[in-house]
Amino acid sequence: MLVTLIVLDSVGVGELPDAAAFGDAGAHTINHTLRHTPAGLPHLSGLGLGRIPTVELGAPAAEVQGGYGRMREVSPGKDTSTGHWEFMGVQLEHPFQIFPGGFPPEVMDRFDAATGRGHLCNKPYSGTDVIRDYGEEHLKTGWPIVYTSGDSVFQIAAHEDVVPLEQLYEWCAAARELLQGKYAVARVIARPFRGAFPFERANEHRRDFSLVPPETVLDAVKATGQAVVGIGKIPDIYAHRGFTEEIHTDDNADGIRKTLERMRRAQAEQTSGLIFTNLVDFDAKFGHRRDAEGYSNALSEFDAALPELMAAVPQDGLLIIVSDHGNDPSWRGTDHTREHGLLLAYRPGMTATDLGERETFADIGATVAQALGAEWKGPGESFWTRLK
Repeated sequence: MLVTLIVLDSVGVGELPDAAAFGDAGAHTINHTLRHTPAGLPHLSGLGLGRIPTVELGAPAAEVQGGYGRMREVSPGKDTSTGHWEFMGVQLEHPFQIFPGGFPPEVMDRFDAATGRGHLCNKPYSGTDVIRDYGEEHLKTGWPIVYTSGDSVFQIAAHEDVVPLEQLYEWCAAARELLQGKYAVARVIARPFRGAFPFERANEHRRDFSLVPPETVLDAVKATGQAVVGIGKIPDIYAHRGFTEEIHTDDNADGIRKTLERMRRAQAEQTSGLIFTNLVDFDAKFGHRRDAEGYSNALSEFDAALPELMAAVPQDGLLIIVSDHGNDPSWRGTDHTREHGLLLAYRPGMTATDLGERETFADIGATVAQALGAEWKGPGESFWTRLK
């Protein structure tokens, strides 16, 4: 049995009931993206995208061969770690800490001691703006650019010609050790950049250093002796816990290609287990940059690849497509938006199946566990039997 789980990072499908508390009432990533730059998305539509409540497609498919629904996030947050951890059965009672005023001196003094240098910025900032505004000073001083956002992140930007990648990663590891307990953040992120002003982010060399999660469905599947393959930034999000194999990707196209390769190899070798992929470009390249046209084009590119992905699903296999939060490119600011998660599912021979509104993202992990015969007693209600 092979389950492939693909996260379309930030492709939210409309505000959650508590969106107003996050300043996101009215946000709808997919609708607002497609209003700005229409795209047919025939293959996503064929899995039921147009039948998900509130989703507006120009011409939804008349015939659907898949499961469709949307998911509530019960954890208090709208960031990558919160959403992904809940997918695999970790529901947070309290949000990860954010630092809207920057990090306090007791953190930054210790970070400076670890690097042997000073630092620049230490404010919430857009990733493209921060290297434009501080990049030249960084070239002169060699000091790392430290910034945060509306997410629980400590981000370190450095030019690849000034700070070698391995050194940047060492600084991130040092920051990860510092940012525990009282000052814990979900992720420390290496943000290398290159070139001349206004500079270019080297996203393929990004690396996330996450808090270690408690036990998840990934651990339960791994304990059965089956494969747990993380593709893209997935292993980083779970602090590399629960995986048997990790595969780096450069962008969405590379992530799709490597997912297909791994699915085909698993089928050829009759490998059972989970392939878990994150396609981050929707979020990193287009959502945060409020680029609706780029976002729509990325959706079209995934839609075009979907038939190949579906064809690679074994006869007894399962493909699930989800999203972890929103990032409405029409929205104010540059942060994520608090939205329902997308849910589409496919098995060969399926007919249209309304999976409804799931009460928690953890239903994904419960479904994966049941499909793969792993013991999971944590939160989530499986919809596996609805897919047979």
